[in-house]
Amino acid sequence: MPKARYESYIILTSPRSGSTLLCKLLEATGKSGIPDSYFHNPSLSGWLKSHELCSDDFASDRDALSEIINSARKRGTGDTGIFGLRLQRGSFDFFMQQITMRQPGCKSDVERIQAEFGNTLFIYLARQSKLEQAISRVKAVQTGLWHKAADGTEMERQSDPKEPYYDAEAISRNLAELTALDEAWLNWFDQQRLLPLKLSYDELSHNPAAVLARVLRELGLDETMAHAINPPVAKLADATNRIWAEYYSAQMESSR
Repeated sequence: MPKARYESYIILTSPRSGSTLLCKLLEATGKSGIPDSYFHNPSLSGWLKSHELCSDDFASDRDALSEIINSARKRGTGDTGIFGLRLQRGSFDFFMQQITMRQPGCKSDVERIQAEFGNTLFIYLARQSKLEQAISRVKAVQTGLWHKAADGTEMERQSDPKEPYYDAEAISRNLAELTALDEAWLNWFDQQRLLPLKLSYDELSHNPAAVLARVLRELGLDETMAHAINPPVAKLADATNRIWAEYYSAQMESSR
């Protein structure tokens, strides 16, 4: 087994871009970390809760932050030797504020992250069709179902089951928000003079093994592991998504 050339990797993304599929694929190799959103809720109290820690056990917020990061490293590494992390843009600013507090002597965000997590591969996962992404998010919020396993069982549900309904205003709102999130990532890459490994939702959706192999190869790991792994997450998009996209596009065209 080749030795990984990175100590960590971070998947930089936005909601409904296929990051759960990518995380599960990487975890399934058993050699490339256990990537997840270990810093998702943008507050110290939110981080403490997600890591099952209590603020009363720490003398200061700084001490609590140290234990949170240690917990994240352990959970995101397992026994694989490489730390995997997913960061959504919506929680990224708070994340960087905390890392900056811990690494005040660094000159850039990338330096701060690597001072904290070691040599890091930055992976940018985006969805080209923002309309499809917005519809996916609206539908997930409405139905409560965010992810389904490959066998059809529910993987993540955030509310009681409800029927989806067409809502042009909600689609427009999410379309604008998701576009802004991706633009914020691109601006950050420019500011940091960073060239991340770029992955697309379409490629991941149509050929997950090829995308997984590409990431493993970039990490310096055995890319042939990708061929033995079946996608553990099912695609939720159906005819409803297509109909909404066509109707929304027609509405926007007629209103011009």
